[in-house]
Amino acid sequence: MLHPRRTLAALLLPLAAGLSLAALPAQTAHAAATLTNAGFESDGTGTVTPAGWSTYSAAGQNSASFTEAGGHAGSYRLTHWASTAYKVETYQYLSGLTNGSYKLTAWVRSGGGQNSAYIALKNCGGAEQRTALPVSASGWIHIVVPVTVTTNQCTVSINSDANAGNWINVDDLTFTSGTSGLSIKGADISSLAKSEAKGGVYKTASGTTGDAVTILKNAGMNYARLKVWVNPADGYNNKAHVLAVAKRVKAAGQKLLVDFHYSDTWADPGAQAKPAAWAGHSYSQLKTDVYNHTYDVLNALKAQGTTADMVQVGNEINGGMLWSEGSTDNWAQLAGLLNSGYDAVKAVSSSTAVALHLAKGGDLSGTRWWFDNAVANGVKFDTIGLSYYGYWHGTLADFQTTLDDAASRYGKPVYVAETAYPFRLDSDDTHENIIDLSSELVSGYPATEAGQLAWTNAVADIVEAVPNGLGLGVFYWEATWTAVTGNGWDPTDASSGNGWENQALFGYDDRALSSMAWFSHR
Repeated sequence: MLHPRRTLAALLLPLAAGLSLAALPAQTAHAAATLTNAGFESDGTGTVTPAGWSTYSAAGQNSASFTEAGGHAGSYRLTHWASTAYKVETYQYLSGLTNGSYKLTAWVRSGGGQNSAYIALKNCGGAEQRTALPVSASGWIHIVVPVTVTTNQCTVSINSDANAGNWINVDDLTFTSGTSGLSIKGADISSLAKSEAKGGVYKTASGTTGDAVTILKNAGMNYARLKVWVNPADGYNNKAHVLAVAKRVKAAGQKLLVDFHYSDTWADPGAQAKPAAWAGHSYSQLKTDVYNHTYDVLNALKAQGTTADMVQVGNEINGGMLWSEGSTDNWAQLAGLLNSGYDAVKAVSSSTAVALHLAKGGDLSGTRWWFDNAVANGVKFDTIGLSYYGYWHGTLADFQTTLDDAASRYGKPVYVAETAYPFRLDSDDTHENIIDLSSELVSGYPATEAGQLAWTNAVADIVEAVPNGLGLGVFYWEATWTAVTGNGWDPTDASSGNGWENQALFGYDDRALSSMAWFSHR
């Protein structure tokens, strides 16, 4: 029953939400402090207004919201769909709430194509909070919406502004005390120093030339990732350049992740070549090499007042590192190398987090296999990083399953070490882009600035929804790698081009893209 002093606010609520007076009786009748019929199991199929819920459409399209068979956990779900364009809202008003922090969770699917499709918490006393439904036509995805309630009431709102044939499914909602958000809204900017040295320019969205670190910070970026090669042929991404960029990162109030490749060039699942200076070294010497190199770089950062906040001991080490001695064919040796790196990090700064980083973020069995072996061999680590590129590494649902499993199975915080998406398909130089065909894109995410933003937000939303607050955040890769002559893929070849400029966060006119808005993710 409504508290007398809140009755007027409750009656005014639908008007503020843009609802018709006809919705008033249903809304007040369903007022409760907990969600009613949160799994849509009460009514069977074809119910336009499920028990506990209300439906509203300004254009009289209430029938676009209905229950049907095929639930996430139970037998039924809520669906929004119509054969013509439609706008519909399914909502439930909660009252008698104790003021404080709450979060709504829901399992969702979407075929995509809508002008907007989202779940919101509104009229709670503060700013409305929304989470867009990721495009996932098959697998269910878990999303979360946090809010601060200050007026003892809140409205749960499921919204679609859709084109003909667009659909969403929603099921198994919860509304509980708690909060969520991301502590890492970061980007890899390893390319920046070389880009600037070769004449690269970075501009604000309005066209004013500026410092890329400042532009990214002003967009909301709070964490920078910098890779370290041992002795690269071009002299970049080495200790000296990491030290220089780290000063700028820390001066901008950002945190720093240092990503050790333990190579003179790219280290990834297909390549983990030892640095030339370490060639021919014994396994015992390699352990010392890892320790000394890690300690040297990190201690120099500490000495200049830019201590690393997180360190990756190895980059995308699915097959191990420092092949062949550190291959996953010999877990005991790989463990020794990894622990040598861990010990060096902690010797410089005990508070610096040590991450282990794998690619293939949608590979549940592979991720389990790797970390089960790491744990069995006594590998020390604080957090887990996964690369996740949707055009290579499985569906969003696959990614969520893998990420959530890693957090719960190993009891460690998790983050996305790398993700990216193209804002266009054509190239800005003569080098073919790695993703340059519409057939390579993830369904529902076009190669536009809006598509790039939607993709990154979808990944961030999945990280935010990791249970028990273990989702740290996301690093976008590679925000500043625009097409600049001389700053190509191959550090041994000054004429090599860049196959990634269509996935940067600065456009071909050097201006900050609107997709940088993902940095403002809560």
